[in-house]
Amino acid sequence: MVLEIKKICKNFGGLSALTDVTFTINKGEIFGLIGPNGAGKTTMFNLITSMFIPSSGEIVFNKENINGLKSHVITEKGICRTFQNIRLFPQMTAAENVMVGEHCRSQAGVLRSVFRTKSQKKEEQKIKDTADELLEFVGLAKYSEVVSENLAYGQQRRLEIARALASRPEVLLLDEPAAGMNETETSDLFDLIKKIQAKGITVLLIEHDMPLVMKLCDRIAVLNFGKKIAEGTPEEIQNHPDVIEAYLGREEEDELYA
Repeated sequence: MVLEIKKICKNFGGLSALTDVTFTINKGEIFGLIGPNGAGKTTMFNLITSMFIPSSGEIVFNKENINGLKSHVITEKGICRTFQNIRLFPQMTAAENVMVGEHCRSQAGVLRSVFRTKSQKKEEQKIKDTADELLEFVGLAKYSEVVSENLAYGQQRRLEIARALASRPEVLLLDEPAAGMNETETSDLFDLIKKIQAKGITVLLIEHDMPLVMKLCDRIAVLNFGKKIAEGTPEEIQNHPDVIEAYLGREEEDELYA
């Protein structure tokens, strides 16, 4: 396994956002984290990427407890994410956005950059080449010099994924990547995530598009009111009574007419 979530709790004042949540993610799989709005899914992402610190419990990445590490250190170790709301640099080109994502892997310091040393120029060209390769990978090669705010919504989603991939993650966290997409864009997203998996990258996915989740994920965990209520294969999740109740509610008997 590459990522272990061990009895994680997160409290905000008197509110318990997550309570004793435990699950494990195996290397190379696509793992879905689903649940109704407010179930604690994005809070879990924020804990894994150290935007929040757990109230208790452990987050273990490659057998190392990463609780409390700085967010940039988490990225350097090999965990990167996208956000539910797109967070591109709107005035930068697509290529420049991806190049920013490679910052944590670059070696040139201030002096080498100021004096434009041979090694710095070589690294800069390598960064540009990698950005071009990633734009090709996500289907945006011909938009390399387009300012990101001028891209279509689905293209911006793919650009954000390309930027995350630029950090060379071992685990990629995708927060509702299909939100706002039409059927064609969602189908293209499915193909892209499978391509990412084929490169050996583990994917943790939050998504409300249930047909996409059930078709894409190897395993799924379900949160409801901050607690894990189910974990298993897509088939097991679809037939789990607690999951059905969480999404559809429970039909109560009308005692007046019983």
